Order: sequence, then structure tokens, then C-alpha cells
Amino acid sequence: MKLKKALLILGVVVFILSCATNPFTGKKTMALVPNSQLFPTSFAQYDQFLTENKVVTGTKDAAMITRVGQRIAVAAERWLNANGHEGYLNDYKWEYNLVDDKTVNAWCMPGGKIVFYTGILPIANGETGVAAIMGHEVAHALANHGQQRMSAAYVQQGLAVAGNVAIKDEKSRNAFNQYYGVGTQVGVMLPFSRSHETEADKIGLYLMAIAGYNPDEASELWKRMKANSGGQAPPEILSTHPSNDSRIANLAALAPTAKAEAKKFGVTTFR
Repeated sequence: MKLKKALLILGVVVFILSCATNPFTGKKTMALVPNSQLFPTSFAQYDQFLTENKVVTGTKDAAMITRVGQRIAVAAERWLNANGHEGYLNDYKWEYNLVDDKTVNAWCMPGGKIVFYTGILPIANGETGVAAIMGHEVAHALANHGQQRMSAAYVQQGLAVAGNVAIKDEKSRNAFNQYYGVGTQVGVMLPFSRSHETEADKIGLYLMAIAGYNPDEASELWKRMKANSGGQAPPEILSTHPSNDSRIANLAALAPTAKAEAKKFGVTTFR
């Protein structure tokens, strides 16, 4: 019993020491995998991805992706410096690539490695739409959402192992495994992911506005995304993302606040 108590206390101490602070929310977040380990792995995986896919270079669209990405990165640094987080981006290695692929998607890996697929450009419908997408993806990297998801997965797996060790009766153990998997996924992991998407929407909106792009375009972008999906989406409770309607309403409501934030940096007109 004393050993179990000691292990529990040790686990709590390790958890507390493994927390980081989200500079955009001030909240403590899980950081069981430090960026010093996560970033090099991310960079290597990104380089490998580029060798296995068709990267578009020398076109107006490729130049636009780089231009928008650089402006968003500058906006992020301005905001962080102004809010007392100088040096936060020192280990980030920004890179922006356009990949020839019909998939309607874009993503940013930990440490600032960004890919846009050509399939999303018609829905972006211009540079401001690209900025809305770019701001959202960059926000994921800035808020260390990848690190948090990995940490949460480790906790989920660790608790599953602990449950299997603690429960001696096979029937009870099987029931635990069945309900634990579904319960933690629907009740914890999916809401956790949706909260990250909502957080990235807000941060991204601020960044695009500070970069000089009209934040009103973000909700219009998601109207086009909704139309493109044809209504084919799982119920929000079973999804990693908020529903299209939730995002549209949230982004439209936040746009005036994003403009007010941009005004603090002298930005009063938008592209």
C-alpha cells in the first residue's frame, strides 16, 4: 500500500513538472513530450513527406502560400513579444510548401512545418481565405496542440494499462476495456480535440487580422467548406472537429474582437 501511494505521489509530481503554459490562454497544458524531442522528429517526418510528394514550386500559388505564411509568422512574433513571450519562437523552423494533391486540406506540424494541398485553394478563393487557413494551422503549432494530444494519448494508454493490472477478474477486466475505450474516446479525447480546433480558430483569427487580412473572411471560408462537404459530416459529439455551423457562428462572433486586437498593433485596414 505504501508503495502504491508513493508511486501515485511520484506520478502527480512528474505530471506537474511536465506541464507547460499556453501563452495565448495562460492555461497549464500537458507536455509529457518536450519540444526538444518533438520538433526534431517533426522536422524529419516533414522532410520525408516532401520527398514522397509532388511539391509545387515557381508558381503564383506557391509564392502566395509562402508570402501568407511569412506574414502570419511575423504577426505571431509581434503578438508574442508584445505579451511578454520574447524568444518563444526560437526553436520554430517555419517552412511553407504547396503540394499537388486534390485533397481539401492543409496542416502544420509541431515546430512550424506547413503544407497546403492544391485541392483546398479553390475553396480558399484567394489570399485572404488562404490566410484564414494559414492562421488556424499556425495556431495549432504555436499552442503546441500536437504535444498536448500526444501527452493525452500517453495518459489514456497508461490508465488503461493500470486498469488492466488492477482488475484481477477477467470478466470485469474485459468490461473495463470495452467501456474505457469508448468512454475515454467520446467523453475525453474527442472533446479535447474539438477544444483545440476552437482554440486554433480564435488564435488564427487574431493572427490573420494582425497580419492585415480581414477576419470576416474566416466565417465565409467555412461556409464554402460546408458547401463543399455536401453536408457529409458525423455528429459533432463523434467528431474531432466542431460542426461547420458552430465554427461559422463562432468565427463571425469573434471577428470584431480580432479587429480590435489588430488595432493594438496599428492595423486598421485589411486586405
